Amino acid sequence: MADDYDSPWKDMLEGYFPAFMAFFFPAVHADIDWSRGYENLDTELTQIVRDAALGRRLADKLVQVWRRDGIEQIVLIHVEIQGEYDPEFAKRMYVYNYRIFDRYDRPVVSLAVLCDASSRWRPRRYGYTLWGFQVGMTFPVVKLRDYQAHWPELEVSTNPFATVVMAHLQTRATRRRPRL
Repeated sequence: MADDYDSPWKDMLEGYFPAFMAFFFPAVHADIDWSRGYENLDTELTQIVRDAALGRRLADKLVQVWRRDGIEQIVLIHVEIQGEYDPEFAKRMYVYNYRIFDRYDRPVVSLAVLCDASSRWRPRRYGYTLWGFQVGMTFPVVKLRDYQAHWPELEVSTNPFATVVMAHLQTRATRRRPRL
């Protein structure tokens, strides 16, 4: 039976979204004007996902933010937390991104956090080319297993997501150990 990573992640994203961005996507965090606040659009995201007709799928977070670099622009950030390998993941990221763009007519930045155990699975792009037509999307990805090599930094970090990552890594490590 698969672990349900969804609810704890949703709770943390809801309460600590700026910390999430600072920890996993610091360059994006630095370009957001946090003084203007941010707005959770999860209710709207639920409808977008349902309308996408991709079966039972749940995108994790949709947040509206303002850019810091002086450009008066609202940006939508779509965050997807993926617990296990899914061969359709990159396609789903693409579909959610264009569905969100279609609904709001604003720039959408899709970000992924991969929580699976595989060292090789790192989807970052979806697209295709046919008869001179080309469409595609490349998106930033963070892989939690990569943080194992940074355990000392995680232990001293004051960001709550350092603790989340350590708990995740410990859960993965102990799950593989045989029970006595």
